[in-house]
Formats: sequence, C-alpha cells, structure tokens
Amino acid sequence: MTRKQKRGVMIGGGVAILGLALILVLFALKDSIVFFHTPSDIVEKGVPAGQRIRLGGLVEQGSVVRGQGTTISFKVTDTLKEIPVSFTGVLPDLFKEGQGVVAEGVLDGNGEFKADTVLAKHDENYMPRDVAKALEAKGVKLGASAHPGQLKAEMP
Repeated sequence: MTRKQKRGVMIGGGVAILGLALILVLFALKDSIVFFHTPSDIVEKGVPAGQRIRLGGLVEQGSVVRGQGTTISFKVTDTLKEIPVSFTGVLPDLFKEGQGVVAEGVLDGNGEFKADTVLAKHDENYMPRDVAKALEAKGVKLGASAHPGQLKAEMP
C-alpha cells in the first residue's frame, strides 16, 4: 500500500467513526431535542414526573388565577388536552389568556406543571413556528391573516 492509500484509509476510517458517534448521540438525544411538548404529547408519551421539559400551547380562556404575591396558576391547552401550570415570579407583559406560551419546569406527581420560567409570544400576530405547527397538527384553526412564522391562533 502506498503512502497516499494509507492516508486515504485513515481519513475514511476517521470520518466513519465520527459519523457513527454522531448517529449514536442523536439517537440517545432524540426525545431531548424537542423544543417543547404540547399537553397531548405529555399525556401520550407519559412524561415522567420530575423530568425537566418545556410545555407549549395556548393559555386557556378563563383559567388564569392569581394567588398570594407573585404566584399565578393557569392552564395550557392544545385544544385537545390541558395541563394546569403554577408559576411564582413575574410574568411577561404580553402574557394573557388565549395567547401562545412556552413554560419551562417539571411535571409533579399530581399532573400539575411547576414552571420556573414562562415565555409569552411577541405580539398579537406572532407565534413561534414550532408552536404553530404543533397546534395545527393537533387540529387548532389558525387565523386567515396568519402566514408562516407569524401565525395567529383562534380558539374553537
């Protein structure tokens, strides 16, 4: 074997090993790569209590209840399922019922989501593309004035 052939075999072997490592990492992280889970996803996948996740959907109309101090509870829905959320802290100015939201936290043993971060949508016309696609996949009607990346959800 010539020196050029040996170098080619070494490079090819290195690329193959790196490719295999990448495939193994992506396979191990397949459930962790998701930006957020909808309430239906959490119920269907049986997300275990105590696992840190992001919950995305719409704030259900009439579900916001303000408690003592900065404690607030509300429900996140994808119109098929809903999950109660409790949060202590300052909510974003744009947080309101019927609007898109992504909450970060853990699911407790009672099925309530304990959020430590709440992210609200940008304005009345914007909804993150991933949230909009997930809601469309669950059958939520999106407004006629909506276009990709800027979707406005309508509650049925």
